[in-house]
Amino acid sequence: MRGGRWRRIASQVGRSVTVWAVSTLTMLVLAGILPDFRLQSPDGESATHIAVTAAFGAGAFGVLSALVWPLLVRLLLLVPAFVLGLLVFVLNGSLLLVALRLNPASSAEAAPETAVVVAAVMSAVASATGAALTVRDDDAYRRRLYRLSDRRRRHRPPGPSTPGTVFLQLDGVGHDVLVAAAAKGVMPTVARWLEGTHRLTPWRTDWSSQTGASQLGILHGSNHDVPAFRWYEKDTREVMVCNRPTSAAELQRRAVERTGDGGLLGADGASRGNLFSGGADEQALVLSIATRRRGRDNRSRAGYFAYFSDPANAVRTAMSFVAEVGREIGQSTRAAARKQRPRVARGGLYPLIRAFATVVERDVVVAAVMGDMLAGRTAVYADLVAYDEVAHHSGPMSRDAEKVLERLDRALALIAHVAEHAPRPYRIVVLSDHGQSPGETFRARYGLGLGDLVRAGCGLPVPRRARRTHSGAEARAAVRAALRRPVEAGGAQRLPAGRRSEPLVLASGNLGLVSFPDVPHRMSKEEIDARHPALLTTLANHPGVGFLLVRSEEHGGVVLGAYGAEIPLDMLDDKPGPLEVFGPGAADAVRRTHSFPHTADIMVNSFHDPADGEVLAFEEQIGSHGGLGGAQARPFLLWPLAFSEPVEAGAELVGAEQMHRVLRRWLRETNGPQVPLGTEPEERAA
Repeated sequence: MRGGRWRRIASQVGRSVTVWAVSTLTMLVLAGILPDFRLQSPDGESATHIAVTAAFGAGAFGVLSALVWPLLVRLLLLVPAFVLGLLVFVLNGSLLLVALRLNPASSAEAAPETAVVVAAVMSAVASATGAALTVRDDDAYRRRLYRLSDRRRRHRPPGPSTPGTVFLQLDGVGHDVLVAAAAKGVMPTVARWLEGTHRLTPWRTDWSSQTGASQLGILHGSNHDVPAFRWYEKDTREVMVCNRPTSAAELQRRAVERTGDGGLLGADGASRGNLFSGGADEQALVLSIATRRRGRDNRSRAGYFAYFSDPANAVRTAMSFVAEVGREIGQSTRAAARKQRPRVARGGLYPLIRAFATVVERDVVVAAVMGDMLAGRTAVYADLVAYDEVAHHSGPMSRDAEKVLERLDRALALIAHVAEHAPRPYRIVVLSDHGQSPGETFRARYGLGLGDLVRAGCGLPVPRRARRTHSGAEARAAVRAALRRPVEAGGAQRLPAGRRSEPLVLASGNLGLVSFPDVPHRMSKEEIDARHPALLTTLANHPGVGFLLVRSEEHGGVVLGAYGAEIPLDMLDDKPGPLEVFGPGAADAVRRTHSFPHTADIMVNSFHDPADGEVLAFEEQIGSHGGLGGAQARPFLLWPLAFSEPVEAGAELVGAEQMHRVLRRWLRETNGPQVPLGTEPEERAA
């Protein structure tokens, strides 16, 4: 503790000396440029004397600005704002003249109008230098927020005594990854919470282990008919993509219609950086509203404007952005030089996308959450996508991803400190929407993609040049939404109806979906065999495929595996067959997805090795999620001891919809009006 305090003192002294040196250099440059500003007598003086004069003047100006300026502002509070704006420059110039006169050995002089210019330039340079030096200094950033909270509190009545709740989603962080990071000291804030104030438990996702399905269920209580990250709907002939704004808006509408409830954040809530709103009154960086015309009800990009309107924030984030781009280029270059395996391409725009996710998105969302807390909001839900983006390309257990966890832990600590100065007490819940499973790509291992394998099974020509698969990473959608660009080429993909079209193959991590657009209904196994006799056998017997799910006219639904395995869904509990390696709950997850109206003609789950947790992504990712297999289906829930246990002893927390019910119950336990009492949405939908 004492060593940490001395380090902070040394850091502050170092910053002060640096700002002083830069201010001195600025004064010397201005003295050489401006004719009415000089630091020597007309007869001339030595360079040493001039430098000392500049150093003394810069130091005196800095001290006067720090000590006298706040007093002057207090004295001028009654002055009209327009007049005060003009007086700022005059008073600043006056302080510079006083600073120059304080050195009796100095012959420095400046015309009054020149002093105003010099003072303005020196103040701007000193401010920029100080901001650059504290770019990642959370203590300095927090002190600034404390001052902001004090100013806000003077103009606001005392907040309610009932606690508010902040839900922080660490996108893609699996339970085991979090435990390991806390044990290694990578996440000291989480480790400290685990030792005293919080408890940790894993939970199990649905078959579609990705943010779209999980967050829709968590925030809106229903993720019915979300079979994957992207899927084809035959009735509308459209491809739905969870991180496409139009699709997100439609999925949210369907969930609200099914539950009859606006969402988890329906009363005095705030949604920050999410795919869906949760029914919150305050929304920023929410994808489901990103396509609407800007207005009072659409503030999806408002968080960016609010954050970057503060110059200190802009400098802090811009410099970190540049540093992160350089960090990614260095890390990817080292990985290529070492011929690291598995590895995916990390060139093009990826360094910029990674920097956006790990710096811009994080800083803006964290600042918005802290603003919500200082405003005393009742419930806040925010998604931090930094780890998920890096783990896709570097691997979930990589050093690159570990460094991101360190910075996310600092963000948690910052939010916790700000909570101490909020107008009401806050309880912080940390959770993840899914984990990530490691493994090389399907294409890297076998030399062809899932689409190529499907075409081969259908007897269609396989292109010599492989087409690049889309990435399901949430950060790309956030970037494009911020820039008002479509999430994927072509916008909402609508396929023309045809008599006998080629199969459409879509990838969601290690989950593949095969649809035949020309058939208006979900095809049965018998129909597929009649049209393409070799297709199901080709897929089921491929070593990179774990199992298939298809509809059967005889059994309703069957799971297909290698060596002719064919198990009806109602017999999976007694004879799991290909699902055995995927662990408990796999059969229930598959049966539930089979009941969805828009489940694909063929659902393909990749190979899974339970020994090392490896899966094979059908996308270009070495850390993937979206299907069954490994850590991707095992996220975490970290909750304060003040809340009740999420489930009864010995029971397992299963599915995003059950997670929604737990979070609703916790909001009611705070004895506030956060969530309207009454029939639960899942009961109304029954």
